Amino acid sequence: MMSFVSLLLVGILFHATQAEQLTKCEVFHKLKDLKNYGGISLPEWVCTAFHTSGYDTQAIVQNDDSTEYGLFQINNKIWCKDDQNPHSSNICNISCDKFLDDDLTDDIMCVKKILDKVGINYWLAHKALCSEKLDQWLCEKL
Repeated sequence: MMSFVSLLLVGILFHATQAEQLTKCEVFHKLKDLKNYGGISLPEWVCTAFHTSGYDTQAIVQNDDSTEYGLFQINNKIWCKDDQNPHSSNICNISCDKFLDDDLTDDIMCVKKILDKVGINYWLAHKALCSEKLDQWLCEKL
């Protein structure tokens, strides 16, 4: 009985800490404000988000001297601020943990700043994987 309760508790805790995985269509519709921003089509954004984070809004990637957060893997060295890098330029004027939820409003605001300052090549996946044959990244249903 005790092992069953322990197993049940582990299962509940594991489920509670799992990342929020969006679907292609959810991402497509949530990114509508980015459509054609900076000349980048919506399918290009959907593809880039997939190859950057796998549509995982809680994705965190630790690098040697920086960390990247959220759906767009926004870096704490330049764009946002966290405890690891308190002297960040924080160009987006935001705490990095704000990129780890399903509300993509602040993510999109920062993505536009990144695009305006350094362009789409900030996301390495874009040029290599998301500049042609984009029909597979369309989603017309909600």
